[in-house]
Amino acid sequence: MALVNPYGGGSLKSLLLEGAQLAAELKRAASLPKIAVSSREKGDIIMLGIGGFTPLDGFMTHADWQGVCDGMKMANGLFWPIPITLSTDTRSADAIPVGGEVALLDPDDQSILATLKVTEKYAIDKSHECMMVFKTTDLDHPGVKMVMEQGTVNLAGPLKVLSQGGFPERYGALFMTPAQTRAVFESYGWSKVAAFQTRNPMHRSHEYLAKVAIEVCDGVMIHSLLGNLKPGDIPADVRSAAIAALTEKYFVQKTVLQAGYPLDMRYAGPREALLHALFRQNYGCSHLIVGRDHAGVGSYYGPFDAHHIFEQIPKNSLETQPLKIDWTFWCYQCGGMASARTCPHGEAQRLLLSGTKLRKLLSEGDEVPAEFSRPEVLEILRAYYAGLAEHEKVEVKLSGHSAR
Repeated sequence: MALVNPYGGGSLKSLLLEGAQLAAELKRAASLPKIAVSSREKGDIIMLGIGGFTPLDGFMTHADWQGVCDGMKMANGLFWPIPITLSTDTRSADAIPVGGEVALLDPDDQSILATLKVTEKYAIDKSHECMMVFKTTDLDHPGVKMVMEQGTVNLAGPLKVLSQGGFPERYGALFMTPAQTRAVFESYGWSKVAAFQTRNPMHRSHEYLAKVAIEVCDGVMIHSLLGNLKPGDIPADVRSAAIAALTEKYFVQKTVLQAGYPLDMRYAGPREALLHALFRQNYGCSHLIVGRDHAGVGSYYGPFDAHHIFEQIPKNSLETQPLKIDWTFWCYQCGGMASARTCPHGEAQRLLLSGTKLRKLLSEGDEVPAEFSRPEVLEILRAYYAGLAEHEKVEVKLSGHSAR
């Protein structure tokens, strides 16, 4: 059997230039008007460059934005759950005519990331986007805050991507393109592949989810977010080391691939679960593991809203399907990991595990129960927290589903 098709049914659409084309475009871009993009926009540009957002060719138009917000489909009818847009301030937008071009600068070092041919300039109702995508306009929601702080004008048009934004240099072999993960899957003889989305080090519940998936698939790609997170989250290099220690000691070799991708978290809960499934199709995954509160934050979403939303989209919108798993926990009566579907015992026998709880225990120097995480993982995480300066420490608060 073959891997799933890239999203949209064609081949991977990489917008990243190489060789002589890259050199010529970089030279031309130096004379164009310049706009610095946000961290979120940088991640989107890199994903467009490496084919992660196949079949998009750039940033969305107003009609696309409206259709995605209101009905999760672009103007051409293509299913898409979250707007992929670029914004700037009014003054910068006024300096770029429709039909003109602009160079987009990396927010980290001001190097040129891409060039954009502007086909449309438009304003949006930010509150409307927030209500449709995040189900709230509460500025305490990190995704809402991100949208509300965007520029006043969106620029639409096709991109030429000129850089991978330093991700390969910083993360080495962990940073993989869709073409690269597909090549690895094929070399392993995999066709049925589950993606495990993570922005946390893996505790015992995560390990359990991955192993359940391995039972029914050829393998699992543990796919770590490498872009920006919220304060208090654990950086990608620390997460990667902890995951590597776990998989080396507790997984059968060549049943797991650890890789990373360049996006920032949007914390859009159910809609972000759909986006995660969509771009994992481009990476070659037939399934996405969807557990409790996927891509959520606080108590903005129900614990299984991300399960339900897959039943609410048009059939055949995605080849990549959800692998839905119930609450998971350590059961003292069962003597191991279990789920609400397999364990008959009451809450008094259950240790509920969450990344937030683990971060809270570690950040406060508290004892972590042996059932919570593997010792090799805890050793790496304790060393990270011990090395934090006082100004780098963030109080971790339990809220929403993590507080149970």
